[in-house]
Amino acid sequence: MKIAHVVDSANKMVYAAEQEDGRLLRVETDGPLQFGKTTQEEVTAVRWLPPVEPRVIICIGANYTEHIKEGGFETPKYPVVFMKNPAAALGHRETIHIPQVCGDEVDYEGELALVIGKKCRNVTQEKAMDYVLGYTAANDVSARLWQLEKGGTQWCRGKGFDNFAPLGAFLVTTDEITDPDNLTIETRLNGKTVQKDNTANMLFNVATLISFLSQDTTLLAGTVILTGTPQGIGWARKPRRLLQRGDTITIEIAGIGQLSNTVE
Repeated sequence: MKIAHVVDSANKMVYAAEQEDGRLLRVETDGPLQFGKTTQEEVTAVRWLPPVEPRVIICIGANYTEHIKEGGFETPKYPVVFMKNPAAALGHRETIHIPQVCGDEVDYEGELALVIGKKCRNVTQEKAMDYVLGYTAANDVSARLWQLEKGGTQWCRGKGFDNFAPLGAFLVTTDEITDPDNLTIETRLNGKTVQKDNTANMLFNVATLISFLSQDTTLLAGTVILTGTPQGIGWARKPRRLLQRGDTITIEIAGIGQLSNTVE
């Protein structure tokens, strides 16, 4: 299923499944991350919420070779891990607000995100996919000066401002995404492609990341893992192209769809 979490025309938060004709039909839920049958009740989305409410957001840096080159990093031996504030999560078509404490430094990073569906610990790579509920598109919005200079050598601060973790529009369950390690991912800024790659080119694939992150560490249901961004970020461009008021940034991943946000 392709599941959305939206505010409907009655101002209620509901889950809905996208149909082949584009309609949204309400999905029954049996609790957090427990989706039941799809009803025949049509839903009008007035506002899009993140498709899941993250328990925690774990992010991976430097996971595509060409992005490593453009950033001047060394190729890591192990996954580069940092965190985002779960309160930074933002829905499809919502607005990314540039923080007052930021200058011309706020950047985009289109990424594949996965959602852990059940609690796990010490998972092998062979069993890792058993714990995935589904996949969504993500934008690892980043304030580069805070990331590089003001965060005390850590990335969490520069990547954890409010609105800095857009997710959506849909959570696509694993029955529809059978191979997350072979998906085209593209980022468009005002309609122009600025990033394009395939998840096959990740240094550490989905199963490897889950296994690594779960080593003697409990991953709770609702954990969202961002798997890294390909080359083409605005900070590495010459001249640099950072997010500005009035921009529209769209992430599109094969089989998952689009996540689009405006900037103010």
